[in-house]
Amino acid sequence: MEPARSVWLHHGSSISHGSNASAPTRIWPAVAARLGDVDLRNLGLGGSALPDPFLARVIRDSQADLISLKLGINVVNLDGMRLRTFVPAVHGFLDTIRDGHPTTPLVLASPIFCGIHEDTPGPGAVDPDTLGTDHVRFVATGRSEERAQGKLTLRVIRDALAEIAGQRSDDPNLHYLDGTTLYGQDDAAEHPLPDALHPDTATHRLIGEWFARYAFTEKGPFTSS
Repeated sequence: MEPARSVWLHHGSSISHGSNASAPTRIWPAVAARLGDVDLRNLGLGGSALPDPFLARVIRDSQADLISLKLGINVVNLDGMRLRTFVPAVHGFLDTIRDGHPTTPLVLASPIFCGIHEDTPGPGAVDPDTLGTDHVRFVATGRSEERAQGKLTLRVIRDALAEIAGQRSDDPNLHYLDGTTLYGQDDAAEHPLPDALHPDTATHRLIGEWFARYAFTEKGPFTSS
């Protein structure tokens, strides 16, 4: 009888849920799970990857040998938080998960590159000029100067998550991953997001392959379990 494979529990946005991918098996977490030879439990929630306490409790109480959290894009395009509230919410989210998984390898990943929200806060919206066409696109409706008021952009989110991970340096099994290493500005030039927000199938594969190289190869955070 073959030994049971590790269970990887992942939480993320519609990008993790699989928007714009051509099949459920071709979304980036599924690609990475196959390469890592693990069983995927995907908690990708379209439009709802927010540091909600109820979701932290779900993760806390779920079986998981490996955990990853992909946070940021929904917080920005919902425009539901400011920096002051986002940082303690993420700390609380992590604290709750650690109540049930105190030593489980956990990757805290920031957003992939998304040009419309890199320096422009939300809320996000559908570009009205594209309604009724075959190429609906999203836009950011905030203003870059609103960052001074605590509004969130993807660059601000990445800095905040990196700092949060650094503040929790007493947790040796917590690992921060900059999402632009999975899909950055150079990747966007070659593989643009069709609707300015979600990757297509080929880009899902690219992201999944990069995540697998990071997490499942020698000395990766998911290889020592």
